[in-house]
Amino acid sequence: MKWKNAITDYTLFLKIERGLSQNSMESYQRDIHKLMAFLEQHEISLSPLTIDELTVQQFIYSVSTELNPRSQSRLISGLRSFFNYLIFEDYRKTNPTDLIETPKIGRKLPDTISTEEIDLIIAQIDLSHPQGERNRAMLETLYSCGLRVTELITLQLSDLFFEEGFIRVIGKGDKQRFVPINSNTQKIISNYINLLRVHQKPQKGFEDTIFLNRRGKQLTRNMVFMIIRDLAKEAEIDKKISPHTFRHSFATHLLENGADLRAIQQMLGHESITTTEIYMHVDRSFLKDVMEKYHPRK
Repeated sequence: MKWKNAITDYTLFLKIERGLSQNSMESYQRDIHKLMAFLEQHEISLSPLTIDELTVQQFIYSVSTELNPRSQSRLISGLRSFFNYLIFEDYRKTNPTDLIETPKIGRKLPDTISTEEIDLIIAQIDLSHPQGERNRAMLETLYSCGLRVTELITLQLSDLFFEEGFIRVIGKGDKQRFVPINSNTQKIISNYINLLRVHQKPQKGFEDTIFLNRRGKQLTRNMVFMIIRDLAKEAEIDKKISPHTFRHSFATHLLENGADLRAIQQMLGHESITTTEIYMHVDRSFLKDVMEKYHPRK
């Protein structure tokens, strides 16, 4: 079996059997391509079925200087998943990553910003600019609904259920969820749609896409990153801020104000409550207030 064929089959497995998103599948593919590049660079002629533990260890060691422990751990996990697939399909008997130890990493706490910093970032948007109202609507939606950047740029007009007070979000693995949206954010989105987007001519295939670029197509993830980065710089906020920062802040602020962790889990679209529980580590100060308010033996 050649590497190219193995990757094609594995990607199909990830899509159909595991229901992964395009971004997740590409991430797994990159892990394998890095290993392939290492083999080619060192003129090592081993297939996915014959590569051994020592060779994989050499590869991991070769990239250890350029990757932080978290990235190394993710790379090893990605390769382990690939070889487990080959074992599952009876192509291999053993997994060459089984005895490779992943680096010890601390649990990374999400980066957050305050409501004042969010307001300051949004205040930098030039609403007289043709894309100003669009950018304002995007950032308000990110923070008000806790969306992932991919969920934001793929949001459709048909996903808006403003009368019911919800938007429909298609998350990882094409899983659907309904997220509450407040009246102020509804108004901002409606202003963008009715006053600006209505004058744009969407290109074929993007007629239902809410947030369009100048050419009438869906925005890219990178474009949203750049918009937020530039606004944060103008606001003179000396932090590394990304679209995910708005999502983390959404969850953290809800939790700090007494929201139920299960409700936050559903709004974020986390499969497991343990993923949402990381927000419990951001700020524990409110836990004392919860104990004093709700415990019968105060």
